[in-house]
Amino acid sequence: MDRKSFLKALAVLSLAGAAFKLKDLRKWSEDLGATDRMPVLFVGHGNPMNAIEDNRFSRQMKAIGKGLPTPKAILMVSAHWETKGTFVTAQEKPPTIHDFGGFPKALFDAQYPAPGSKWLAEETRATVTKTQVGLNDQWGFDHGCWSVTANMFPEANIPMIQLSLDRGQPPSYHYELAKELASLRKKGVLIIGSGNMVHNLRMVSLKSNDFNESHGYDWAIEANETFKKLILAGDHQPLINYSTLGKSVALSIPTPEHYLPMLYALALQEDKEGIELFNDDVVGGSASMTSFVELKICESLVV
Repeated sequence: MDRKSFLKALAVLSLAGAAFKLKDLRKWSEDLGATDRMPVLFVGHGNPMNAIEDNRFSRQMKAIGKGLPTPKAILMVSAHWETKGTFVTAQEKPPTIHDFGGFPKALFDAQYPAPGSKWLAEETRATVTKTQVGLNDQWGFDHGCWSVTANMFPEANIPMIQLSLDRGQPPSYHYELAKELASLRKKGVLIIGSGNMVHNLRMVSLKSNDFNESHGYDWAIEANETFKKLILAGDHQPLINYSTLGKSVALSIPTPEHYLPMLYALALQEDKEGIELFNDDVVGGSASMTSFVELKICESLVV
C-alpha cells in the first residue's frame, strides 16, 4: 500500500457530517497492512463519458483507485445488468459492452480488457446460500462497470466479475444477499456497487449541454441529503424501505436498478467502519453522483 498515494487521494474528498476526520483516515492508512479486509465502494457512475473524459468526477475516481490496496479480484454490482434470478459472469475474457446510444465514436471504441475470474465466480456461487447463483458466459462488462474501473484501475489488469440484480426481488432481498458476500472481503476481493442514488432520466434537465454541471431540482437535492444523512448515521432500515421516505425519494427512484447497488455496499458495512463521501453532487437536475467508500478505522479513533 502506497500511503502517500492514499493520503493524496483522500485529500481531494469532501469531509462531511458524521464522516470521520482526516487524522483518523491517516491512522487507518498507517494500519492498513495489518488488516485483511478490503474496503467497499459505492460509485455514482453517471454519464458514460466519465470513462474517457478528464473531469472532476473521473479525477476523484482515479484518486480513490490510486489509494486503494491492490485487490486480488473485483466483484462489481452494476445497475445495468438485471436478470431473472442471480448470475455471475464466468468468462475468461469478458467483452466490453457498449450499452448506450448517441455518444461519440471514441466512447464506442473504448475497451476494458480486464480478465474474468473463474475463481471468484465459483467462490461467489459457493458463498451465497440465499439463492442459487448461475454462471453466465454471455454478458461481460457493461458501462456501469467499466466506466468506473477504467478510471480506478486503468491498466485493466485486475480480474473482475459482475453479479447481476434479480429484477423480481424487493430491496430487502438484495440487502440480505449482499451480507453473504462479506467473507469475500477477507479474500482480497474489492466489492463495488455502481449506480446512482438519485436517477430519474425522464426528468433530466436540458438546461445545459454539460451533464456534469452542478444542477439539481429541489426534490433531487432533498432526496440526496436524506440518503446521505441516513448513510452517515448507519441507519440502513429506512434506506431499505425507501418507499416510505416521501415524495422526493419517489421522484428520485422511479425504478430501483440504479439504487440497489448502493444497498449492496451498505449491507457490507461492518462494526468499526466509517464512511467517507466523494463526488457528492447532483447533476442534470435529476441524478446524484454521490459516492462513498467504507473503511476500517482504529477502534480508539471512531467518532
